[in-house]
Amino acid sequence: MRMVAVIFLFLLCVVGVASASPAHNVTSGDVKIMLNKDKKIFLLDVRTVEEFRQARLRGATLIPIGEIERRYFEVPKDRPVVVYCAVGSRSGPVADFLEKKGYRQVYNMKDGIVGWYRSGYPIER
Repeated sequence: MRMVAVIFLFLLCVVGVASASPAHNVTSGDVKIMLNKDKKIFLLDVRTVEEFRQARLRGATLIPIGEIERRYFEVPKDRPVVVYCAVGSRSGPVADFLEKKGYRQVYNMKDGIVGWYRSGYPIER
């Protein structure tokens, strides 16, 4: 009986962690389609200043992840927001944070700028 309870709690934790990911995960291909349809999308890069200087999506705004809590108000609430980093590990938590702050159209580019580049899409240097 005790083993059943332990297994149940373990499974409950696994399901909870799986559902804790950002609500709107999208791929770089999805973002490319979105950008072709809507020029008002706000691209939020949450990487470091150095990473941003090396390569970025055209028109992106940089707010490093370490500054997001004090600078999130710079992100417009009246436009869709695509958050990206290198490979999606930093952008997911930022997308969640923005949703908790009342942003309604937030998308996490889960494959990051690496996925964007590998898909052959343009970047600025």
